Amino acid sequence: MMNKIIECVPNFSNGRDPEVLEKIIAPFRGKEKVKLLDYESDKDHNRSVVTVIGEPEELKKAVVEAIGIAAGLIDLRKHEGAHPRMGATDVVPFIPIKNSTMEECIELSKEVGKLIWEQHKIPVFLYEKSASNPSRENLSNIRKGQFEGMAEKVKQPEWKPDFGGTEIHPSAGVTAVGCRMPLVAFNVNLATNDLSIADKIAKKVRFLGGGLRFVKAMGVDLTERGIVQVSMNMTDYTKTSLYQSYEMVKMEAKRYGVNVAGTEIVGLTPMAALLDVASYYLQIENFEFSQIIEARLLE
Repeated sequence: MMNKIIECVPNFSNGRDPEVLEKIIAPFRGKEKVKLLDYESDKDHNRSVVTVIGEPEELKKAVVEAIGIAAGLIDLRKHEGAHPRMGATDVVPFIPIKNSTMEECIELSKEVGKLIWEQHKIPVFLYEKSASNPSRENLSNIRKGQFEGMAEKVKQPEWKPDFGGTEIHPSAGVTAVGCRMPLVAFNVNLATNDLSIADKIAKKVRFLGGGLRFVKAMGVDLTERGIVQVSMNMTDYTKTSLYQSYEMVKMEAKRYGVNVAGTEIVGLTPMAALLDVASYYLQIENFEFSQIIEARLLE
């Protein structure tokens, strides 16, 4: 049993080669105080999202090892995908789960960032609650320019990495490491292949476009399926719920005569986020988390 549990959700820029992913996540297997919970790949995004939990010290070692393996196997100079990326290991968030705090996760993120640079020579930006200044809190600000533009970006004084110099890793780019709230990766698929429609809806839904406060969104072309997607990160599901973002996407899609083709959640999600949706659509009065059988079993 683990006493202090911290979650980590590293995103790797590989969604098309299962053998490569298996090698990357190997450090998360067979450890006494580290547990691999989930991993999911998307060919269109060319990206894999991994969810792992563990005690701080053991988790730190496993994450840094996995990042080193990814750096040796992923070459962003040859990488293509619908999802923005700046690193072989693009982003590494830490989330407090049990007997841990945001402050501890912030400190852990800084330790991991330092080790990534020292051991693998990959520059690191600290983001979200670990950010060294407000302009670096939002991941999209850091990632702007992506891998192709990052070599010049890090030469600017205001964009010098928190760990590392003014040169990116030639094939693995840079990595963002930080501490955040549990995030829900929630996507809404649209019954059209017109990417401009998904882009316009995403702009309306996301906070930076005047939309919902705790939503980041972008349009994505799902080429293999012949449809497009509004891909969203729900950064605080307790303040902006999944049903709010879904209903807003559906409402905006009507403007273009487009229907919703389905939705998906990438990786793991807190049970409370889905219970909130069920309570809303079923109009359950005074519904509480404690009414769930599985919730009682976990007590």
